[in-house]
Amino acid sequence: MILPQLLWRFLRHRDDPVFYEIQATDAIRWLRANGVATGPGTTALDLGCGHGVFGGALAGLGCKVTFADASDQLLPAHRGAPFVAVDLDRDGLAKVGRHDLVVCSNVLEHLARPERLLHSAHEMLTDRGVMYLSWTNWLSPWGGHEFSPLHYLGPSLGPRIYDSLSRRPRFHKPHENLFPTYIGKVLETVRATGKLEIVKAAPRYYTELPFLMAVPGVREFAAWNCALLLRRR
Repeated sequence: MILPQLLWRFLRHRDDPVFYEIQATDAIRWLRANGVATGPGTTALDLGCGHGVFGGALAGLGCKVTFADASDQLLPAHRGAPFVAVDLDRDGLAKVGRHDLVVCSNVLEHLARPERLLHSAHEMLTDRGVMYLSWTNWLSPWGGHEFSPLHYLGPSLGPRIYDSLSRRPRFHKPHENLFPTYIGKVLETVRATGKLEIVKAAPRYYTELPFLMAVPGVREFAAWNCALLLRRR
């Protein structure tokens, strides 16, 4: 369980690169525990890569990594690596190619049309390919990101109260760059594609409690971040 470690790091250093390195390391541990290859011979795509921390961790293990996002904001350590500019709300996914492993971490809740990604995800996978998808669902304790837990008051009232109480500028704006997502709806959409199979589902920060994902309603509040392991049918 890495949740206490993440909370401690965030309170002291906010979401610095080490914060995301902790997440990436634990996610790779979970992938390996479920039989996913994360070493030499594996082609990987860090989709919605941001600064490239997750992809960088995979590259350090020997994966051949391609980074993809709307714009190149890679850390200096990853500059010069293969990068594809892609807008996940607008562009076709064929441009990113096919890979043995696609990781899409903390991206889904920032898409205006997440179902579009889910219906097209199989296009990015090789025949043996798998996808690691994780995101912060709206009703989780961190659903509003920096204005949590005021998001429980709604996507309009919560941010307004946060703005009146906080002196920090708010980056996330509901229905502009942060969209309410729900675990049940995402699972339903994945199954409806007919192209993807859900191999595993777990709360990302405490994967030791996967049974929570099988309890409708409870999972929406109990999971800080949902992690899915998907494979092409």
